[in-house]
Amino acid sequence: MNERPEIVRLEQLVKVYSQAGAEVAVHALRGITLTIRQGEYVAIIGASGSGKSTLMNILGCLDRPTAGTYWLAGQDVSTLDDDELSDFRGRSIGFIFQNFNLIQAQTVLENLEVPMFYQGVPPAERRQRAFAAAQRVGLADRLHHRPSQLSGGQQQRVAIARALLNDPVLLLADEPTGNLDSATGQLILAVLDELHRAGKTLVIVTHDRGVAARCQRVIEFRDGVVIHDGAPDAAGADVGRHHAADAASRERTTPPA
Repeated sequence: MNERPEIVRLEQLVKVYSQAGAEVAVHALRGITLTIRQGEYVAIIGASGSGKSTLMNILGCLDRPTAGTYWLAGQDVSTLDDDELSDFRGRSIGFIFQNFNLIQAQTVLENLEVPMFYQGVPPAERRQRAFAAAQRVGLADRLHHRPSQLSGGQQQRVAIARALLNDPVLLLADEPTGNLDSATGQLILAVLDELHRAGKTLVIVTHDRGVAARCQRVIEFRDGVVIHDGAPDAAGADVGRHHAADAASRERTTPPA
């Protein structure tokens, strides 16, 4: 049986932030090696400062690693200049943000057409694809509404539709339910579940273990390294073992009172 093709491959990925005048550099990622295959549904979790947001920015081609290699759909991203990277990002990656990132002065239809305008898609095709994307997320009757006339859940549906317009090889969702109440959040997660069943490759960055539990695979970060990569139900056990090991190490190295 053939394995599904690789969508993401990271090899010894390192990201170091150095600020002018700062004595200590921040090592956000410390030699990350992992693969995500076509059709996988992956959650990336971790506390603030764990490295998960840095990884998302690199996966989304919004930032470059300090060292290591990133292949996306077979393309070595590090070989692309800024213009090539921008074009590749627009064609290959769909973004779903916590705060929706919609243009408030434009209608749903216009918001959906903007990314295709920059990709040079002809107007008639833009209109057709925008309608199809809105219909896919249940918003065909809201095309002429502005974001302020929509609920939070509807705005996130627009953001999901926008992310699908160029049929990306990778969908990245950054805290997609973070600005929604729990009931609306569940509806949005159901949309993402359906996209996964349709064969999309999804990576969700979240702090919410309930969101992560819906995914096939959970990758948990701590201090720039992966401490768990596997099934959601095993993540807590792995984290517990790491915490226990840390506690034992501190006990061994702390002098008695």
